[in-house]
Amino acid sequence: MDTKVEELKAILQPILDQHDFFLVDLEFVHERGDWYLRVYADKKGGISIDDCALISEEYGEKLDELNPIEPAYYLEVSSPGAERPLKNDESLLDYVDDYVHVSLYQKQDGQKAFEGTLLEVTDAKITLNVKVKNLKKQVEISRDNIAKIRLAIEF
Repeated sequence: MDTKVEELKAILQPILDQHDFFLVDLEFVHERGDWYLRVYADKKGGISIDDCALISEEYGEKLDELNPIEPAYYLEVSSPGAERPLKNDESLLDYVDDYVHVSLYQKQDGQKAFEGTLLEVTDAKITLNVKVKNLKKQVEISRDNIAKIRLAIEF
């Protein structure tokens, strides 16, 4: 399936580049008996519903022309939302000083997840400023132990 997703990204990328959009995520998933091709795109300053419609129209036409997907599917194009996933180094670096939620593969300090301000990103680790009982402390998390990072809303 990863090869198919890479092929679908390659078809989409020129359309995004033409309009100064960037890909946040693309997934091809089977849910409740139906296939969904989901595109999460953005641009500097935020993406609008009209932008999503434009991507959907142009990408849909290209997919119809090339027919790279065998089963019938639904194409969904949307913004990544306020709690968007951060899937690569570029997006992590773009959101240094922002509030994030980090899910871990293995517990660290007795926890499988942390929320805090992203302070630093290196090849080996990230550093968060987290609040523990009204005190702030820095937590370093090995990149190998990170299952998922997304933006979070701080309450």
